[in-house]
Amino acid sequence: MKAPIMTHLHELKSRLLWTSGLFFVFFITGIIAAPIMQQVLLLPLIDAWDAGTIIYTRMTDGLYIDLSLAALFAIFATIPVFFYHLWRFISPGLRPNEKQLILPIMMASPVLFLMGAAFAYFILLPLAFEFFIRLNYTSAMYSVLLPHARDYLTFVISILKAFGIAFQLPLVLIVLNRTGILARDTVIKYRRYAIVGIFVLAAVLTPPDVLSQIILALPLIILFELSILFMKKS
Repeated sequence: MKAPIMTHLHELKSRLLWTSGLFFVFFITGIIAAPIMQQVLLLPLIDAWDAGTIIYTRMTDGLYIDLSLAALFAIFATIPVFFYHLWRFISPGLRPNEKQLILPIMMASPVLFLMGAAFAYFILLPLAFEFFIRLNYTSAMYSVLLPHARDYLTFVISILKAFGIAFQLPLVLIVLNRTGILARDTVIKYRRYAIVGIFVLAAVLTPPDVLSQIILALPLIILFELSILFMKKS
């Protein structure tokens, strides 16, 4: 009885070591690529405000930003490897129907996250920055806008993560449905309330203007409707 347990523990240790080692490699790579990543994250602001300036107020700001971006790069680069090893570890003990549910979810989750982050980066952030810049320059007195580099990058990364998580909505609904917790008929019955909830979520995640809220709410509603199509009928 002990041999199989020790074998599984050895396998788990081996897979964790492989994943940790790759994380370290990706982290070092991220430090080298940090200036490029910072430039990429600044592009939405540059497009909306090409004459703008960001400031560094502490001697350690540059180091903090490079390390933060390197860690972020390492996390995202390691996630596919982590999912691969997780699947190889748990799949032998799963039933065929469980494999049919879990494998597509593990494959779709990173894709949906990237879709949400890309949506925020290419569509929402340029509009949001135009709104913020216009708002800051409506003062009756002469004003100078000097965003802090650290605060800016923290804000952008938070928005990208928030949208990536928000785009996981179909997977959450499908899992709840396939596990018998949420019936398809119930989702259809309360569809109008779900749509209101989506608009509330969009209002929380976006800048305080109606256009940004609609831009986020519409794709979430489309994803919500698509998730209904993949739910099992009662």
